[in-house]
Amino acid sequence: MGTLGVVLAAGQGKRLRPLTLTRSKPLLPVLGKPLVEWVLEMLYAGGVSRFLVVVNPSDTRLMEYLRLDSDFRETISLAFQEKPLGMADALRCARPFIKGDFILAACDNLVKPEHIRQLVLAKQEPGVNAVLSLCPMPRMQFNRLGAVVLEGEWVKKIVEKPGPKAAPSEIASLPIYAFSQALLNYLDQVPISPRGEYEIQDAIQMLIDHQGGVKGVFTAWRMDVTEPADLLEMNIHLLQRGYQVRLPDPKQVGGNTLVFPPVRVEEDVSIGEGCLIGPCVYLEKGTRVGNGSVIRWATVLSGAEIRDGETIIGEIRYPYPKILKGEETE
Repeated sequence: MGTLGVVLAAGQGKRLRPLTLTRSKPLLPVLGKPLVEWVLEMLYAGGVSRFLVVVNPSDTRLMEYLRLDSDFRETISLAFQEKPLGMADALRCARPFIKGDFILAACDNLVKPEHIRQLVLAKQEPGVNAVLSLCPMPRMQFNRLGAVVLEGEWVKKIVEKPGPKAAPSEIASLPIYAFSQALLNYLDQVPISPRGEYEIQDAIQMLIDHQGGVKGVFTAWRMDVTEPADLLEMNIHLLQRGYQVRLPDPKQVGGNTLVFPPVRVEEDVSIGEGCLIGPCVYLEKGTRVGNGSVIRWATVLSGAEIRDGETIIGEIRYPYPKILKGEETE
């Protein structure tokens, strides 16, 4: 039947507000495609052929996208998590539909497809019950990620978001895993955490303590979207590497406007006269740019309007009064 990928897409994305006030985190745009589509593409390129996406039943826009518009719609099934109670709870909602080994991924992290293939291959080795995606990380990042203790290639301890001072190592566990069904047996024993969630790390630690066989595989590259500045960084990073580049149609651009690639300018975008656009600019459909504007290293989301003469450098602009700058999102 092929490898199953379970994608967790029911979270609220509170740390991404106000960007997630009008659409959920999985639908945030990354160069013309929802974030969740990039995750599905990553998994597919890494050898995953079937998908089970856990969604909130009230997120009708996401369900409509997955059923009608995703390139993988023929291979997607849905499971439902009514309340955002953590990854272990989300996986518990998916459990009835899992019949063998599987890849588990959050909807906000990207690694290279080669790394997904490494996880799948490592899971197939004798005696391996789980494979964790690991990455060296500065201690200041451990308020966002779990940390692990290794003995050789085997994981002996995992701690969810311990914070910089309490982190037992400088090795982070990313929210991408390869599991056997053995992990599912521990989900009902996971206690609720001080954060009010059921943490997948607790189930993994139970698997380590009772059965072992939890391995780590390192990746040198990853990107995630947990704060608004991350969305800006991801759009810039992918544009710099030539992904989804789209120059504007001449009919979209006023006279004496200069466009410096790489950029992505979608349909239903209008750019006024005498503007400087680029490099590394993403203009989502439905944006309007006034005369004499300068936009560089920026993302402008649908519905936003850039007034005449404005300068936007290193920012996300969205259809609300406030502007988010990368350095002001903590």
